Amino acid sequence: MNPAPGMPDSTAPLPTHCGVLIIGAGPAGSACARVLAQAGVDVLLVDQQPPGRDKTCGDGLIPDAHKALARLGLLEAVMRRAEPVSHVGCVGPRGGRIDVPGTLAVLPRKQLDALLLQAARDAGARFEQARFEAPLEEAGRVVGARLKQGDAVVDVRTPWVVLATGAVPKALTAAGMCERHTPSGVALRGYVKAPAMVGRITALEVVWDKALRPGYGWIFPAPDGHFNIGVGVTNSHRDDDGKGRKRDVNLRAIFDAFVEKYTPAAELMRVGELVGELKGAPLRFTLAGAKWTRPGLIVTGEAAGSTYSFTGEGIGKALETGMLAADALLAHANDDAAARRVYEAGLAALKPKFKLYEAANRVNDHPWLADLVIWRAKKSPRVLKRMAGVLNETSNPGNLVSFKGISRLFFE
Repeated sequence: MNPAPGMPDSTAPLPTHCGVLIIGAGPAGSACARVLAQAGVDVLLVDQQPPGRDKTCGDGLIPDAHKALARLGLLEAVMRRAEPVSHVGCVGPRGGRIDVPGTLAVLPRKQLDALLLQAARDAGARFEQARFEAPLEEAGRVVGARLKQGDAVVDVRTPWVVLATGAVPKALTAAGMCERHTPSGVALRGYVKAPAMVGRITALEVVWDKALRPGYGWIFPAPDGHFNIGVGVTNSHRDDDGKGRKRDVNLRAIFDAFVEKYTPAAELMRVGELVGELKGAPLRFTLAGAKWTRPGLIVTGEAAGSTYSFTGEGIGKALETGMLAADALLAHANDDAAARRVYEAGLAALKPKFKLYEAANRVNDHPWLADLVIWRAKKSPRVLKRMAGVLNETSNPGNLVSFKGISRLFFE
């Protein structure tokens, strides 16, 4: 019987061998572990944080996350805990608003990640709290990892290491997989307990304004009278000169501008109670910034850049890439080259979607584009349908704000 969520496995030492070693127990790592363990693979899943650790995130579960959770057999369990939401409320600089329908929900990452980890353990994966130090290599192939647990350093040998270590590049660098050390974007998030606002903010509200450039603000209703409020900046660091210089942005100043400019945000902060502190975090976008594989090693989740630019959504694609890694290993467990080829082909197939969101990212630099699209969507059911298609990944988000797309707004 597995321990309850949030409890360590045991005080037993780390094993020295396993079938697959997964570093990182976020959505990508836990999804990969569950799929592999369900197939009977001996999985060791490690994370330097204990179960139930917090993660700076908007916590929004959009349709791709629902689809991934359904495949994992976890959608009903997640939805029992989550706050269901029926619309994304897009708000432009001039106050225009359009509610875009979708299958949506909000569940704080602390709860979601604990549930995903427990599901991996229920499937047979073993979890241990330990820190990744370096890969073990022989003849150019990764054959395991050096882990640190307390004061003990243990070499764990395995046919495959999966890195699912998120946006912080330390583990990628240690494994020789990091191609971009600076983040693609940054975000600042807080939780506010405000029972008085329940029923008044019911959509995933995303707000653009000149004062928030080059980013956006959000308020998402969470369970139990709480709200997730934050701001994000995409393309926060310029990497064109190889030095990764940060753009002249101040997340706290942007957050304060959001609260000042957007009346529901001001009211939320006035009548509610901030739970804990505002927390910032880096983001990695567009399946870029890291090598995807090397012999004996696969990089997945946000470590591989699985978060969308423009919206900052990443949970669904982290789950999806984690399962792609598991599928490749199950199909070609004893053929390194074939497993890597299949996994890389799976990521490459997703790449065009990420590129489209990258094109749509111009809205964050030019928020008047949001006004234009919102204005037209209020007059055209077809445009609103295309916006809903962006949520469902059936429409091209870049087309809405391209020259051709803007022209269509006026003439269709």
